Amino acid sequence: MQVIHTIAALRARLGTERSVAFVPTMGNLHEGHLNLVRQAREHGSCVVASIFVNPLQFGPSEDFDKYPRTLEADCAKLQGLADAVFAPSINEMYPTQQTVFIEPPPIANELCGASRPGHFRGMATVVLKLLNIVQPQIALFGQKDYQQLHIIRQLAAQLDLPVRIVGGETVRAADGLALSSRNQYLNESERSEAVFLYRTLQGIRQAILQGEHDFEQLQKRAVEVLAARGWLVDYVAVRNQSDLQPAGPVKSDLAQRELVILAAARLGNTRLLDNVEVCLVD
Repeated sequence: MQVIHTIAALRARLGTERSVAFVPTMGNLHEGHLNLVRQAREHGSCVVASIFVNPLQFGPSEDFDKYPRTLEADCAKLQGLADAVFAPSINEMYPTQQTVFIEPPPIANELCGASRPGHFRGMATVVLKLLNIVQPQIALFGQKDYQQLHIIRQLAAQLDLPVRIVGGETVRAADGLALSSRNQYLNESERSEAVFLYRTLQGIRQAILQGEHDFEQLQKRAVEVLAARGWLVDYVAVRNQSDLQPAGPVKSDLAQRELVILAAARLGNTRLLDNVEVCLVD
């Protein structure tokens, strides 16, 4: 496995490859990332992972400076899984001030975008840069970041990028907590409480499957329950999987019957997000 730090060296390494599968990450790798890299091997003969903490997607009061940077440990985990690791510096990715940005679709201003203005603009810009640099045939992204995956799929489709976007299932700890690099910010008591977010979403899913379709009421109750336990809730939302628009009355067409329950909430100083899909069938 090669660790490559410059765009020129990476392009030289990949110049003769015909089937490249790419997994972009911000490092501090956990089993969720590694599972994506393993899946990548099923899609391409050459697997590339990138490790880059992108400043464009962090707000002024967010955790860019303290975001864990563990390149040596990450590369050790990727041994035997990836063929190349692209780990550029900020100056390599942004040799001059970035003044050209991707303008994401309106959904980027809702859900996570409502409390993180500019986040998806910075994310979409760096993803496009990375896809242009690596030029993979397949790129894999985790489904835990459901809104991000939706926007990236639109990015690839609407800009006619020659890459297939593949979503990887959320990997969870034994108690159900979605794996995240930010989980390490949790103290012991917060870690015990953190799984309640997933349990709340599972409760909404079960209620929907049992015929409760007043989504606004389900959302409101979930927010109240979480707040009573000390969570600072950004949102709990029932949306259509297809376009992430608010789910309306259940209809017979498939798009209205494939739903996703999304949530983001802060526990102490740690912002957690999760989602659960639900498909209504006759």
